[in-house]
Amino acid sequence: MKMCAQDIEFTLIRSDRKTADIVIERSGDVIVRAPAGLDDEQVRAAVADRALWVHRSLAEWEDLNSSRRHRPLVQGQGFFYLGRSYRLKFVTDADVPLRLKNGQWELSGAFFGREGEAATRKAFRDFYIAKGVQIFTERVRSLAPLVGVAPGEVTVKELGYHWASCGVGGALNFHWKTVMAPQTVIDYIIVHELCHLHHRDHSDAFWNEVDKVLPRYRERKQWLRINGAALDL
Repeated sequence: MKMCAQDIEFTLIRSDRKTADIVIERSGDVIVRAPAGLDDEQVRAAVADRALWVHRSLAEWEDLNSSRRHRPLVQGQGFFYLGRSYRLKFVTDADVPLRLKNGQWELSGAFFGREGEAATRKAFRDFYIAKGVQIFTERVRSLAPLVGVAPGEVTVKELGYHWASCGVGGALNFHWKTVMAPQTVIDYIIVHELCHLHHRDHSDAFWNEVDKVLPRYRERKQWLRINGAALDL
């Protein structure tokens, strides 16, 4: 439900919770989660009371997202994989459209010339998805016992402005862009979702679960907040 308080537009989500919470999504949208019994005027008043914080947070979001940029597909351009940037090289003898070999991305010049930019960017996404399924499946298998949960299927795909999600039956979904992040950050994302199998919200109890497995999770969370916008093609 779309609403407005003063000059702040936000989406209201009501649920069976005790307090109202305001968050700024990766998309820049303001989301308010409120108890079912809180009427619209009380919600607007709660947002108005935190208007200064919302405006500061949105300004910070704009600053952090200034690092988001479109990377041209040219010789020498860097693209991330597991926290490291590798340079792009066009090759003539490739038997696949794209591969990571000898410390560089090797892109088939014939493929690029024939199929174009859109297909080439899809080749990058397909690479991240294929590698991501291997990486996330292995790490989920290792980390799940530490959290004390039994997750379901692991998938890597396009998730819009979400790094990950936890679905029905404990299915875990991860954004293909997360494969660009360092392994330590990937582990944080995994533990975050595994802990949602205990707590669906972001309550103190939830963060206590995360802290049990990753006592320094705040550093990894901060890295993702600052650098997340740069994890893109």
